[in-house]
Amino acid sequence: MAVWKCDKCGFTKESRCKPRKCPECGESGTFVKEGAEAKASSKGGCKKCK
Repeated sequence: MAVWKCDKCGFTKESRCKPRKCPECGESGTFVKEGAEAKASSKGGCKKCK
């Protein structure tokens, strides 16, 4: 599991896949992986969720 953070409002969510839309502010594509395991490319997510 990874922790994803919305760049716009700061909302965080723990999930395997990158959330598409923030439930707090409604923006799409604003989530970035947070924490020590964050990679240089945070556009990932699992193949199943794309």
